Order: sequence, then structure tokens, then C-alpha cells
Amino acid sequence: MQTTEKTEPKLSELKTRLSEINDIEAAASLLYWDQATYMPPGGAAARGRQLATLQQISHSKFTEPSIGQLLEDLRPLEESLPYDSDEASLIRITRIKYETAVRVPAEFMAKFSMHRTQSYEAWAMARPRNDFALVQPHLEKTLDLSRELANFFPGYEHIADPLIDFADYGMKASFLRSLFAELRLELVPIVEAITSQKPFDDSFLSQFYPEAQQLEFSLKLIEQLGYDFHRGRQDKTHHPFMTNFSIGDVRITTRVYENDLSQALFSTIHEMGHALYEQGINQNYEGTLLAAGTSSGVHESQSRLWENMVGRSIGFWKFFYSQLQSTFPKQLGDVSLDTFYRAINKVGRSLIRTDADEVTYNLHVMIRFDLELQMLEGSLDVKDLPEAWNERYRSDLGIVPESDTDGVLQDVHWYTGQIGGMFQGYTLGNLMSAQFFEAALQSHSEILTEIEQGHCITLHNWLKDKIYQHGCKYTATELIRGVTGANLRIEPFIRYIRQKYGQLYTL
Repeated sequence: MQTTEKTEPKLSELKTRLSEINDIEAAASLLYWDQATYMPPGGAAARGRQLATLQQISHSKFTEPSIGQLLEDLRPLEESLPYDSDEASLIRITRIKYETAVRVPAEFMAKFSMHRTQSYEAWAMARPRNDFALVQPHLEKTLDLSRELANFFPGYEHIADPLIDFADYGMKASFLRSLFAELRLELVPIVEAITSQKPFDDSFLSQFYPEAQQLEFSLKLIEQLGYDFHRGRQDKTHHPFMTNFSIGDVRITTRVYENDLSQALFSTIHEMGHALYEQGINQNYEGTLLAAGTSSGVHESQSRLWENMVGRSIGFWKFFYSQLQSTFPKQLGDVSLDTFYRAINKVGRSLIRTDADEVTYNLHVMIRFDLELQMLEGSLDVKDLPEAWNERYRSDLGIVPESDTDGVLQDVHWYTGQIGGMFQGYTLGNLMSAQFFEAALQSHSEILTEIEQGHCITLHNWLKDKIYQHGCKYTATELIRGVTGANLRIEPFIRYIRQKYGQLYTL
């Protein structure tokens, strides 16, 4: 009781300070969302300055010595409470992030933030022009800044480790290399076996599908799946993403191609998966560091679970396909459910990561992860990146981009973030999604029946209970163990792939 009486005011003060910092970061997120959706090109320079200013203010406020003193004063309270209590978790997670943040000068964060904005604008111009030279100097500076950032954390095993930590806390390059090598050994023979067969005809997906009708259908779809439009909205952008300004304002974006039905449809479901996670966080965490997804991998597990294990399942389309046909009767009226299902799960050697099927997708991620490590290690110069990219696609996927637009310029990550720690979360998410989904089905076998009936209430509630509500209270490793009773493994994902695609391609 005495400990509580002494520390309760300090805990209240910590929450107040964190809420103020959160407000600044939310304002910065809003400016970034506007930049990626509605901002005219002429606003780029000022927007970079504005974001850098907010980044510096936020970082400076969070790294004030008084925050460190509050955390030290709260240590007795933390130690007196159960590990998984909200109060102990808030103090623990705040301390981890504080001890990371104080190593990085606010001036550096502002400089990097401004550079990211400039780099993004260069990429937005370079990609449609197929002009890597336009963005090359920006990427070279990004590499320098990424190395500088890593070196604020001396003692690392690999220079990428501190950068990976920002997105997937506790993961190391050595572990990921081993995990990915194990996964590659399983996937390559499956890819070879499938791509040696006659491909499914998916040409009907490339007819003319008016944008307005695509958007109308996808919005109705995700609302039925559980996305709360009272606490969110969807807009268009170059590269789809989810962002949140509070638990009550979680937004998604998409891109629409009128000659590709699958693009907007599945990117919308994908981003909805991210948003359901954020909308499902415990409301009591609002304004604190607990009000976020726990890692890049766990976040991606939710988007991939909803996009692929639900959204590309035969059961899902047994219910929704007639509605899609009614929306596009001319294009899909004569296309059977079986044909549609095979088309949206077609496996092929493709160039674009975001368009890749479930079987080959992780090979795309591994290429990027390896190239990141090589650039950070100094064994690959930025000027040689396009050639290295093309060579890896030739060797790993048997296909070579005809342009940098579909090659090294296709992903926005390196041009609006750092080099290192940007891509591993996608494959980690795929592996986790299978492990989580398998656990959900073991607990509730009725989930598959409900999906065929057009609703996912049991699955959504299970995910909220097991994952969403906790925000980032637990590390990814703790969460996986708690939800599935095991460490991260590749076996559930391989079982899922073999079962689903074994039936589709008679493996």
C-alpha cells in the first residue's frame, strides 16, 4: 500500500507526459497521411520541414531526463505488480523505448525525418519515370543515415540488428537468416512443382472494372468483416498503408487499377487486417505506448491472415462471389466460382511483391532482406542495386524486370524509411498468421463454417481476445507462446501451403 501511495502520482504523471507526446506524434502521422493521399506536390518541401519539427519535438520531450527519473522512481511499483498487469507493462515498455530513444539525438531524428520526406517525393517521381538515377543519391544518403542510426547502439552482432529491433524487437539478423534459409528449402521445391504445371487462366481479372464500383464493393466487404467506419475511413494512395491517430481513428488506404480487379480488393482486405488490430486495442491504453501493435511481424500476421487465409479461401467466396458477380455481371457473369477461386490463388513467377501469390511471396521478401544486409555490410553499393536486384530475381524466381519501375523502385520502404529492418516483418507475419490461424481453428472449429456464411465474428473475437486487446504489452515471442503454446515455427505455414495448394495443383 505504501509503495502504491508513493508511486501512484508518478504513474499518473508518466501517463500525462506520454499522452502529450502521443498527441504530437499523432499530428505528425496526420501530416504524413495527408502527404500520401491529398497533398499537392508543391507542399513537399514545407511538409518535410513540418514533419522534421514535430519529430524533433516529440523525441526531445520523450528523452528528457525527467522521464528517465520517473521510470526509475516507478521501478518499485513495477516490481511489486504481476508482469502482465497493465501498470507494470506500461512502465516496462516505456523503459525499453526510452532507453532506446535516449541513444539517438533529437537533431539526428529531425534530419532523418526531413530526408525521408524528400526521398519519398523523389521516389514518387522516379517510379513512374523508371528513373533510378533520380532517387539514387537519396538512397545513398539513406544508407549513410541508417548506418549512423545503427551505430548509436554499439555492441551489436550485426549492423542490421539495431535496425531490425525497431520493427521486430528481439529478432537478430543471424536468427532471421537461419529461419529464412529453412523456409526457402521448403518453398523452392513447391514453387518448382507448381510452376512446371499449366497455369490457371486468370485473364478475366484484367478486364475493365470501373474504379467506383471496385471501391463500393470493397468498402461493403470490409464493413461486413468488422472494420468500424465510425473509427476509420479509406482513401487512395500510391502504396497502400494503414495509419492511426488514436484507437478511435484508424485509417486505411488502397490503390485501384481498373484493369486489375484483385489489386484494390485484396489490398483493401490486407490493410483492413492491420486496422482491425489497432481498432481492437484496449481503450484504456489510449494515449500510452501500449496502444500499438507489438511488432512489424505480428501486425503483418493480421493483414495476411485476413487477406489470404480468409479472403482467398474457397469458403469466403462461396458467400461473397455472387455479390461480386452482381457488381460486375458483364465481366464475371460467366465465370464460375471454381474458376475465380483458382485465379485469385494462381501461383507464378512474378515481379511485384505486393501482387505475389502466397507460395512465392516470401522469396520476394528474402531477396530484399538479403540486399539490405549486403548494403549495410558494404558489400553492395547503391549504384549497383538495380543490377543486384535483377540478378537475384533471375536466380531465385527465374524472371527479370524489364524496368526498374517493376524492379528496385517498386517498394516505397527504402525511400521513406531506413535500410535495414524494413522487410523481414512480412515473412515473419506469414509464418505467424498460419500459427495463429491454426490455433484459432483448434479452439473454434466453427470458424470455417461461419466464413462460408459471410461473417467472421468468432474469429474476430478470438483475435481481439488473444492478440488485439493487448496492444504491445507483450513482445512477439511472448505473444506467440501465449497464444499458440509454442515458439515461432515454419511448420504451420508449410502445412497450410501444402494443403491448400496441394489441392489446387495436385501436388
